[in-house]
Order: sequence, then C-alpha cells, then structure tokens
Amino acid sequence: MASLTTPLLSVAPTRALVDEKFKVRVENLPAGLPFTLHSLHLSEDNDYWEAFGHYVSNYNGTVCVSEQLSLGGTYMGREPMGLLWSLRPIPGSRKGLRLRKMDVSSPLLYTISVYSGHLAEGFRDQTPLASVLTERWYMAPGVQRISIKQNTVRGTLFLPPGLGPCPGLLDLWGGGGGLIEYRAAILASNGYAAFALKYLTSGELETAELEMNYFETAFNIVKDHPRVIPDKIGIVGLSFGATMALHLASESNAIKPCCCVCINGHNFYSHGKSIGEILTLRKSKLRLEEDNNQIWRHMYDLSSDTNKIDVGKINCPMLLVCGEDDQNLPAVEVADDIERIMCAAGKGHLLSRINYPGAGHLIEVPYSPHFRVTAFRETKTQTVMVVWGGHTKPHSDAQEDSWKKILDYLQHHLFSSSSLKAKL
Repeated sequence: MASLTTPLLSVAPTRALVDEKFKVRVENLPAGLPFTLHSLHLSEDNDYWEAFGHYVSNYNGTVCVSEQLSLGGTYMGREPMGLLWSLRPIPGSRKGLRLRKMDVSSPLLYTISVYSGHLAEGFRDQTPLASVLTERWYMAPGVQRISIKQNTVRGTLFLPPGLGPCPGLLDLWGGGGGLIEYRAAILASNGYAAFALKYLTSGELETAELEMNYFETAFNIVKDHPRVIPDKIGIVGLSFGATMALHLASESNAIKPCCCVCINGHNFYSHGKSIGEILTLRKSKLRLEEDNNQIWRHMYDLSSDTNKIDVGKINCPMLLVCGEDDQNLPAVEVADDIERIMCAAGKGHLLSRINYPGAGHLIEVPYSPHFRVTAFRETKTQTVMVVWGGHTKPHSDAQEDSWKKILDYLQHHLFSSSSLKAKL
C-alpha cells in the first residue's frame, strides 16, 4: 500500500447540526481494495468512543458511504450515518458509559479515518491512510443561550436566530435530573424558543422542584418572553419528563399547552415523593439480568388506579412515542392505557402515537449512540446499572424517524415556519 497514491477522504459538510446527515466519500483507491472507515470521538468525560465499517472500493477506486454497503464492523449495510449512530466505548472503557454533550456551546468532534484492510481492533496503534475532522453542533449560528434564575426556577432558555416571534417549548428530561441542554439547543436550531428546565437535583430545588407550580412558572417564563408567541407553547418530555407533561396537561389550571410530545413516559405520579422513594416502594418487582443490571419495567402496576394521572382531562393534542423494547418502563402498555382512558373520555381524537419495534427507552436526537445499559444515580449515594433496552440498528432508525415526525408534529401544532430553521 505504501507505493499507492494517498486516498482522498472527504466528509461533507464538515460542519453541521447534529440532526443533519453528512456524506463520507473515499477516492483514489485501487479497485477492489478492502479498507476500514473508522470514527473516533473523545467525550467530555475523557472516554473514547468508536465506530467502524468494512468496505471494498468499487471499479473506479471509490466508495460513497451513502450508496455502498458496509460488509462488517459496528454497522452493516447501506448506512450513511453508521459512523455516528453505532459509536460505542473503545475496548477497556469503564462500564455503563453514556455519551451526552453538556457544553452545547462547543461541537462534538469526530475524527473519520481510512485504514487498509478490514480491521476490528487496534486502530490507535496504526497509522491511518487519511483522516478528516468533522464538527457536529447542537447550537446553530445565531442561537442564543440564556441562563434563567427566576424565583426558584432554574434552567436554560435557547432562542433561535432572528427577531421572532417564534413558538416556544418547555423541554423536560427524565429521572436522572439536573440540567440537560442539548435537546433544547437543537430545538432552538430548528426555530423554537426552548427552555431546558433544571429539576430533580440534590441542591436548592429539592423541596420545590416536584410541585406543579414550579413547572407552571417555567412554562410561563417561555410564554411571557417577548420573542415568543404566547399562545403557541408546547411541552416535550422524555421518561419522567413525559410523565410531568401528562400531569401538567391533565391537572394544571394555570397553563394551556398547545401540544405535548411524550417519549416513553408513564401515567403514574406520586405527588411529593422523589424518584428514589417511588422506586423503593416497588422494589419487590425489580428484576435483574445475570450481570445484576436492573430491569425496571415490571415495577409499574397498570391495573391499579392509585396515583394514576387522569389523562381523560387532557384538552391538547398529545403525541406518544414508544419504544417496544423499553426495559425501563412498559411504554407500549402505558400508551395503550392512556389511549383507552382518553378514548373513554371522548378525547381519543387528541391522541397520536408511534410505536417502534426494537427501540428502547432513551429515544433521543438522530445519530446519537444507542445505550442499552448505563450507570444511573438512583439516589444521592447509590448508582446502579439500569437496562434501557433496544437494539442498536432499530433503535437508531427510531431516533431518526421519530425526530422527523416530532418536528413535523410541532410545526403543525405550533405553526412553525420552515424558514425559521437555522442552517450551518
């Protein structure tokens, strides 16, 4: 290979939003040459993640990843974004890792490289034939990031470029708590004023954070912003965040969301109890895998109406996104229960739902890696290994498809204009 000319590797665009596709192309190869395309990412926690595909150059010495098949590696087949969605920790990494971008003002950096032959290990011990660095951003140029501290409410508001006005969103994450900004940032890059709310922390919000008025105040912070259309506010929630969206839509008299998107949530809410306290009450139904990874989906009693949210009171359009292999909670069964109750109350016309076979609990933005098991802080002092479920390929397909459908749904109900979307 040393006598051959250097391969030409290109990634276009080299700088893009995380929900945009790129095209990877290798040229100037001998015809019929086996080679490996490899991506490497160093996380903010200083852990290395990698993905790779095995290719053979065509008759003119070229491979276009979006058109040709990977014959092996961390993904197979015609997968334009396989070098991102099949990322996994490199061998020897810590157990239970989850790749999450905490500083959304900087990009995710991926080094895409070409290696001779079909390799499966030892990439860092070899010199690549060619490499390209590509950037993936959550914040488009012109998106504003504003820290919010109003009374007890804490979070981050992201505003899209331009003068507005624009629709607004309250963005709610799950039981892991804290301040997670990246989904709100990419929603702002798609034209929405999105407020990532901080809650379920171990700090100053511990007593107030689960009170409904905390979430109502956060909703109204978005509604009252001068750049926001006040009657075009929705809620997007994942896991416990989806539960809070259901709770607000059914019980709040102070706010009126235009629509809600609930990703793998449940319709139980124990007022005044922390996530740890709620789960402790159901520990007898906890199941373990052979590695003592915890499966929580059996800890919910759908036959009981105790502490169940009265979703029959919901008066706004509701989209349920369900992973059929969710091992954290029975997402499909919960959605069936919600549908039954809403239909019985004459609200069935407000409900839309999408089920994804093979998808797990953590359905996130497109091209994010799949996490079947990760470490989870159950209480202030205890971390456990939790099974989220899902299989990499169908889960990744679900993330890409659901994101498009979620954006279409929000645009339909919040009157977002495609011209509001900022592009890199």
